[in-house]
Amino acid sequence: MRESFVTLLKKDFRLCVSGGFFLLALGSLVLYSCYINLFYVKVDQEIFPVCRYDPGKVYGEKIPGVIDAESTQELKSMCEDGFSVGIQVSEDFPSKGEQSVVMASCGMEKIDHIRKAYAVSKILGGSAKGRVESLSSGSEIIGENSKEMKNRREITAEFLFFELSAVGFLGLASLLFKEKQMGVIRIHAILPVSKNEFILSKLILFLLSDLIFAALLTVVNLGTGEGLAALPGVLVQAGILSLIMTLTGFLCAVVLPDFKQFSLVYLVLAVFVTTPVFLTGQTGIEMRWIRFHPMYYLFGAMKDAYFKELSEGVIYYAVCIAAIVLLFLTARWGLGEEMKKEG
Repeated sequence: MRESFVTLLKKDFRLCVSGGFFLLALGSLVLYSCYINLFYVKVDQEIFPVCRYDPGKVYGEKIPGVIDAESTQELKSMCEDGFSVGIQVSEDFPSKGEQSVVMASCGMEKIDHIRKAYAVSKILGGSAKGRVESLSSGSEIIGENSKEMKNRREITAEFLFFELSAVGFLGLASLLFKEKQMGVIRIHAILPVSKNEFILSKLILFLLSDLIFAALLTVVNLGTGEGLAALPGVLVQAGILSLIMTLTGFLCAVVLPDFKQFSLVYLVLAVFVTTPVFLTGQTGIEMRWIRFHPMYYLFGAMKDAYFKELSEGVIYYAVCIAAIVLLFLTARWGLGEEMKKEG
């Protein structure tokens, strides 16, 4: 490795330290981990409140998380909010399939079906009678994650995706704008340092930082065993997202003249690029155009990696590699244009 490249790495590292980038990453790690471990996994996250009216005492025992009503009228009043779901149990339920579901529509047919299915499964799965009948009918429990572990995997994937797509993007751009103000690009234009080395020094530094952040966030919040098991796939997806967002941030910082215009681009990224992905992934909102959104596939791949499901095929990785190469070449062109402006 050329001595000039090592010098560039040291210079970029010192700028990151002086700019507080590593301190910000550490603060994000502590904040995310505290939220997950001290609040998120301790909240009773029932999907929909389930109410039950069982006049025949078919299920005599109390089911955890299910609210018992004393009459049909009380059951209906409990379910008028468009969120709670009521089950009126007949004496033949569930052996003959006679049941009455009471709920107010939330306005989305898909969500209404999910609410109904969840309420029935809650009644069946929460009682001894329901568990025996489920086993005798040949039902099979699939999946290896408890509810807490599933929540941990999902929220950790979301935090990591946000950190790499938004915070990392902003961090590199702020570093480059600081260099432009210091006249570093003007100096590099007359030094025997190639544009490839100038870009790669920042790319390597931010990639290593993001991979370390991803590893620590995963192990801390999933536990050592589960974290290490999911880590190989997570690091692959984190590396891809880090390279794409770092190069995108580099390109925007080089092309745009000042930080004010960059702030507008950052706002567009946060609101119109990242937000639709979260809405589609975490709610029942249907957006048919989302399949044309590249970040949607990156977000899905990140979540799959946390659940140790490597469902992405050759086309996905080929497109990612092509996007990284294209962004690198575009960033190299943008740097050359900026050096020409600086004289």
